[in-house]
Amino acid sequence: MEIRSTTEQDLEVFVDTILAAFGRFREAPAEDDGNLWSAYEMDRHLLAVTDDGRAIGTAGAYSFELTLPGEIIAPAAGVTAVGVLPTHRRRGVLTAMMRRQIADLRARGEFLAVLLASEATIYRRFGYGPATYAQQLKMSRQRAAFALPPADDGGSIELRRRADCGEIIEELYDRYRRVRPGALSRPHRWWARGAGQAPVSTAAARHIAVHRDRDGVPDGYASYSLDDADMLIVDEIITTDDTVAAALARFALGHDMVSDVMIKRVPSDDPLRWQLADFRAAQVADDGDWLWVRLLDVPRALTSRGWFTDGEIVLDVDDPFLGEHHRWLLTVRDGKADCIPTDREPGLSLDVTDLGSIYLGGTSPSMLVRAGRIRAHQPGAAALADDLFRAERVPFCLHWF
Repeated sequence: MEIRSTTEQDLEVFVDTILAAFGRFREAPAEDDGNLWSAYEMDRHLLAVTDDGRAIGTAGAYSFELTLPGEIIAPAAGVTAVGVLPTHRRRGVLTAMMRRQIADLRARGEFLAVLLASEATIYRRFGYGPATYAQQLKMSRQRAAFALPPADDGGSIELRRRADCGEIIEELYDRYRRVRPGALSRPHRWWARGAGQAPVSTAAARHIAVHRDRDGVPDGYASYSLDDADMLIVDEIITTDDTVAAALARFALGHDMVSDVMIKRVPSDDPLRWQLADFRAAQVADDGDWLWVRLLDVPRALTSRGWFTDGEIVLDVDDPFLGEHHRWLLTVRDGKADCIPTDREPGLSLDVTDLGSIYLGGTSPSMLVRAGRIRAHQPGAAALADDLFRAERVPFCLHWF
């Protein structure tokens, strides 16, 4: 078996292989816009092939930007399209591809990789840890009245079709993702080709409710559709203003001929349930992990994010997949960090997967100490780590890749 890099000429076989790995069939030609693979970066993909040249496995990566705590924008490899044909599973193909991919990412100088895990048991062994989480809210329209009247901010909402407002929602999403820790960029290539899921994708019809401020400037949007059961399904509400988010939620809940409203993904700190007269009117229909993070270069990753508490702690970090074990002194002063090798006694011992989980501030180190995943060697070490690794707000990612 060989793991090799791909070129544009490999697109067809790459797509056919990953679809077969997931038991699916091609629904449209690979060259058509609207398919996820129209945004593939074939110079970042890998194929596992047999000695006689048959493709049996795939792994890819996108070039994203990830917003770190402190509104710091950092490059991140978005790992995607990882699969092995059913005929060749449990033979080390996946492990070989992931090892080669990490080596390639490091050779590019990248220090962060992220992915969405199809199964939660697969990617820990490769060094990835769940780092952001998302809830799905479902509300009965009859019960979901707001406790207070709407804010009189002079704003307005206009209804557009997805095909008519691509530039507006692309700009609004870009503004939003730059201030939300855990958010990923949506490169223009995705919007231009309609790749991925709605509202980026143009394959499925969507209404877009665009909110404008008192001066007529767009400052938020909601993407939605109605299903056959009279449920209004909101793909996402995008804005940097809680008042605008509330206005867009009111719009969705005020839609005629609708029995229920579902918002696909909201962060755990979303205030909507607290804005309703009946707190129980918004039920959490799903609550799970979303973005998984892998640190490829621990010192560079730790010194790249913003920090909000001064202090120092020694982290003993094990990376069994790469056979690496290092002890780092993390020192934070005035929002910036130094991270250097040390032989001092550790405050915490942890696996690189758990370092990925706490990196964005969405998982507290003390929770993982309680779970037995992180070992605290000194009294107060877990509480100190909680203070150090916190973010300015809950990290959250909407982008699907």
